[in-house]
Amino acid sequence: MKFYSKKPNKVGGGSKTNKNGLSFEGRTNLIQSLDNNKNISIVDTNKIYYSGKYVGYYCEKHSFYNLFLQKNNIDWKSLISKKYLPDGVLVNELNKTVYVVEKKFQESSGSVDEKLQTCDFKKKIYTRLIEKTGYKTEYYYLWNDYFLRDKYDDVKKYIKSVGCKYFIDEIDFNELGIN
Repeated sequence: MKFYSKKPNKVGGGSKTNKNGLSFEGRTNLIQSLDNNKNISIVDTNKIYYSGKYVGYYCEKHSFYNLFLQKNNIDWKSLISKKYLPDGVLVNELNKTVYVVEKKFQESSGSVDEKLQTCDFKKKIYTRLIEKTGYKTEYYYLWNDYFLRDKYDDVKKYIKSVGCKYFIDEIDFNELGIN
């Protein structure tokens, strides 16, 4: 089963797309980006192998609760008041890190501008959910190049200051512990 997001890619990709990292692809998901790399193989739709070595698995939205939290006997309702649905989650079993990746595509100012400032809150929510598992939490944004504009400088500084990260068009595999 393949997962798809709702927004089309209107900006295309760069020359290194899918070579060294996850690219921003509005119509396809992160697992498809991984699958386009010759060193990565995907087994059973979401298990990730790099050069033949098992790295971890990928899930989205509700499947984060079904695959990761249930597997680790975490009752999310006892920890948080609402179910937050991540765009994508890469669970790296090698470095015991859960990478939450939120994709934001923008062509003009709008509601996404305000959502960017919620990364600290969301990272704390996901950290609360997984802290008893022994895994670390990383919270990343994957944006299209619209966010290169100067008007996002303050929010970019804020995102970094609270321990989150943002990437334009691509996330290098090293940032996901895949190497």
